[in-house]
Amino acid sequence: MKSPDSINGVLLVDKSPGMTSHDVVAVARRCLGMKKIGHCGTLDPMATGMLILVIGSATRIQDLLMSEEKEYIGTATLGFTTNTQDKEGTPLVTKEVPPLTEQQIREALDTMKGDFYQMPPMVSAIKKDGVPLYKLARKGLEVEREPRLVHVFEYELTRIALPEIDFRVVCSKGFYVRTYAHDLGQKLGCGAHLSALRRSRSGHFTFQPGKFTTFDALKEGRREDVQAAMLSLYDVSKLRGA
Repeated sequence: MKSPDSINGVLLVDKSPGMTSHDVVAVARRCLGMKKIGHCGTLDPMATGMLILVIGSATRIQDLLMSEEKEYIGTATLGFTTNTQDKEGTPLVTKEVPPLTEQQIREALDTMKGDFYQMPPMVSAIKKDGVPLYKLARKGLEVEREPRLVHVFEYELTRIALPEIDFRVVCSKGFYVRTYAHDLGQKLGCGAHLSALRRSRSGHFTFQPGKFTTFDALKEGRREDVQAAMLSLYDVSKLRGA
């Protein structure tokens, strides 16, 4: 077994729902017996899927990996908005869902393709005067935010079963899928919120057999299994074509 000082690399974790990205990092630190671990892009507690952990000297490429495009699989539920733009928030405005056609839904989504501006939600890690917006939101406060330029490379409608719409979207860093669902509802005139979310890819990283781990493996302290699933810096460089 490697000593903590010799553990360097990238670990792909298939995050379970109901935990924060910080929770995963904390459990990984206990499992591997080291502190030098960071993550590449926050996943909300309700979300599942790929959380990239950088370990040891791999923390030097954290910003590089965070900057790469992401792929998400999600569900937007039409008919009402929430104060967090997802299913964990308090319902706000309820409206009847009209008998929308696939063409109408595609036309709305086509307006959110390529470069466009997105308003960050209050429940985000963006800071206002040094304080994360989500902390202000917990106090019932709402502050002015600046729209951010984001990019959607492609999207796919995978299921329409009103009031639910399933989709896949490939997007840039800094993209909020909850806001994507919310804005879709506004464009369709009936409101919507994000009811399910899974990150399926980040940059060149996908879930390959034996090349990822789970929160349970980390929590149970299965250190050898976890280390066996890690990608070395050489593996990462080869994967990215560097």
